[in-house]
Amino acid sequence: QVQLVESGGGLVQPGGSLRLSCVASSRIFSIQTMGWYRQAPGKERELVSAISSDGNTDSADSVKGRFTISRDNAKNTMYLQMNGLKPEDTAVYYCNVKSLWHDYWGQGTQVTVSS
Repeated sequence: QVQLVESGGGLVQPGGSLRLSCVASSRIFSIQTMGWYRQAPGKERELVSAISSDGNTDSADSVKGRFTISRDNAKNTMYLQMNGLKPEDTAVYYCNVKSLWHDYWGQGTQVTVSS
């Protein structure tokens, strides 16, 4: 069973930066898309950024120009570089990998933006 483990969350002041990492315990075959989601208290989980198998990326309007998704296939790792963080970015961030046969989720990492 492949496991996804996120890291890099924490407490940061408004305007600060964080880099989230998501490492897969082993290689995942036939990946369709990889993405980062977030869920704030009392709100539904939402897609933040995604990257397709051919490298195309897309992001929610609320984070465009501030967040960048990337991946390192050799390291089975996906990243989310978050700059210009705002209090409204506070949430638990989850990584997700969709293959042809399975939908994998990490356990989540807390990001808190506060002064």
